[in-house]
Amino acid sequence: MGEQADSYEEIRKSVRALCTQFPGSYWRELDRDRAYPKAFVDALTKAGFLSALIPEEYGGSGLSLSAAAAILEEVQAAGCNGAACHAQMYMMGTLLRHGSAAQKRKYLPEIAAGKIRLQAFGVTEPGSGTDTLSIATTAKRDGANYVVNGQKIWTSRAEHSDLMLLLARTTPKEAIKKRSEGLSVFLVDMREAAGKGLTIRPIRTMMNHATTEIFIENLRIPAENLIGEEGQGFRYVLSGMNAERILIAAECVGDAKWFIEKAVSYAKERNVFARPIGQNQGVQFPIARSYAQMRAAELMVVEAAKRYERGEDCGEEANLAKLLAADASWAAADMCVQTHGGFGFAEEYDIERKFRETRLYQVAPVSTNLILSFLAEHVLGLPRSY
Repeated sequence: MGEQADSYEEIRKSVRALCTQFPGSYWRELDRDRAYPKAFVDALTKAGFLSALIPEEYGGSGLSLSAAAAILEEVQAAGCNGAACHAQMYMMGTLLRHGSAAQKRKYLPEIAAGKIRLQAFGVTEPGSGTDTLSIATTAKRDGANYVVNGQKIWTSRAEHSDLMLLLARTTPKEAIKKRSEGLSVFLVDMREAAGKGLTIRPIRTMMNHATTEIFIENLRIPAENLIGEEGQGFRYVLSGMNAERILIAAECVGDAKWFIEKAVSYAKERNVFARPIGQNQGVQFPIARSYAQMRAAELMVVEAAKRYERGEDCGEEANLAKLLAADASWAAADMCVQTHGGFGFAEEYDIERKFRETRLYQVAPVSTNLILSFLAEHVLGLPRSY
């Protein structure tokens, strides 16, 4: 699956074809049971899509972030849910950019082959929320190991992942010169950690997101599982966060496209007062506005991905892409429900499921308010608010 500038359409076609095997009925059944979409994840893995960002030398596809964004966008546009697998894409950046040669040789081929999953990212804590620099989970060196104690929350897919990236404090707050120092990233083998200091508790939410709370007590992690340098973990996580925001933005664009397509189709077919409802401007205008919002967000995602691939600072563009795309998908979701009226709430139409799923991205992986604060301070030069 080598990449050419014009190959995205082929990738998109392949993803669309795969997604036809997983219709709305598949997702509705999973949603009722809050089950993990194993068959869908296995199919994406087998097709090579989940190893898109892994270099070919490790058995991956060696594609760009733009190609990965196209994959996830198409997954969402087909009415599927990429939340079960997008982490395996965006977490690759931390391991690829900062992992040791030994770590990459050990894990990447198995991830690419689908033998193991890297889908859990342990960052957020109950007491810190989006204030990542205030995390309290500690990792103390003890000979050939680090001993970890703490708690993580909203760690999605932890029950279904073999590996987890974990951010922990290796230097006490009072001993660091800069707030961004003293945090380190570890690659945790969940298979070995389970029952030996690691406890996972699922959290039921309004959407099927397989998210959890993790309790860590005297968990011993081999020192060789430290990624990069001790104390530099926040910097490593930041680069991954830009990739995450771009990929999530692409998913939101896909969601918006799905909602718009559903609304257009229904507005053409649904007759009330002896005319299709799509003939009424009160129905037309919200759909047209949603389309305009989606296209603007789509262009920002493209720009952000290109800057990321060129190795340029893309903090502004990644945050703008996430903001605009999340707003576009949520506006399209609301519009789609309104267009369908009562049918928009019926499970069989899949709209209410997708409505719940896309609402998440106003909050995660970064709150809309935090993006606005970032833009205000770092782009516009306004006084720091927090």
